[in-house]
Amino acid sequence: MSQQLKEIQKILAAKADKNNTEFFKKMVPGKQKIYGVKTPELNLLAQRYKSFSFDLARELWDSGALEEKIIAIKIIEKTGKNDPAQLLAMHKQLAEKIDNWAVCDGLGMQFLRGIVKTHPEDIFALAEQYNRSGDPWQRRLSLVMVEWYTRLKEFHPPIKRLVKNLKNDEEYYVKKAIVWINRNFDKGK
Repeated sequence: MSQQLKEIQKILAAKADKNNTEFFKKMVPGKQKIYGVKTPELNLLAQRYKSFSFDLARELWDSGALEEKIIAIKIIEKTGKNDPAQLLAMHKQLAEKIDNWAVCDGLGMQFLRGIVKTHPEDIFALAEQYNRSGDPWQRRLSLVMVEWYTRLKEFHPPIKRLVKNLKNDEEYYVKKAIVWINRNFDKGK
């Protein structure tokens, strides 16, 4: 365990709030550990530790607490554009370990933010893979990660194909992603 991870865990433990923990457990159901630390504090930690980039992000993710995963996502959001190949490889690894909607959406949107304009082909290729996964979180991820592109008409056909593949999906969070994407399309009319 790195010194940085120890420091982050110590700060998270000190900032933990039982009321927040109970609220987060209701909002983000799952089996993960939750400290109960709010987003502004997580943003500060990501900013403070961003220079440790991919190595620390992997370590945070593997540590497993909700806030640690969110900090990992935020670190890569800030630094990932410096190494798109490593960002995409890491995205594939982490996509196999999603266990709730908050992490799914962070991985789909924030994690990729630095490369959405420069690497749409790579993002859509991954989305195609996830779209046919047996894992419902990966299926949701396939839509969440292309949400940014709903504002650009030239990307509507491939997004609509992804949505069409999942139109009969029974998973609650996949259905919610479909509604979200379709609502974005409706806004653009």
